[in-house]
Amino acid sequence: MAIHRNLMLARLVAAAGASLFLLGAQASSEPVHKAKPAPVQPAAVAPMALGDEELLLSTRVSIGNIPCELGQSVNLRADADAPGYFHLQLKNQRFHLRPVMSATGALRLEDQARGAVWIQLANKSMLMDQKQGRRLADECMSPLQAAYAEHLKHNPAPNLLDVAQKSR
Repeated sequence: MAIHRNLMLARLVAAAGASLFLLGAQASSEPVHKAKPAPVQPAAVAPMALGDEELLLSTRVSIGNIPCELGQSVNLRADADAPGYFHLQLKNQRFHLRPVMSATGALRLEDQARGAVWIQLANKSMLMDQKQGRRLADECMSPLQAAYAEHLKHNPAPNLLDVAQKSR
């Protein structure tokens, strides 16, 4: 019984395949005139409203023209139309960033659509491309970050391993 059912199923699949082949052959013998689709304009998407924690994070972001290593600089400015959001420009690349909570305490801004991440630490900031897994800009320092980096040169933070051993 199972063999009979499998045989019938095989014949049905073969017949369907032959029908599709013949339809394809007939369709390909006639010229195809495709209408060009109308260009689609991307709709302006309003940014998602931020929560209280994210808005609080956004107040800590260093903005302005920030110099980076290798002669690069980024321009980071607040988005006047979307509270808590920022526009970042590196050469001809532009990103629309929103603050994201971070477990490490680093200030993190993300453009999820483009895969960009701006990480702001106390002594430097960097722009990452998550999609390609590389840094676009590093050692970016606002005046406040540059002052803190200079402070760390003369007063380095204690090694966490040394602190853990002394507390035993």
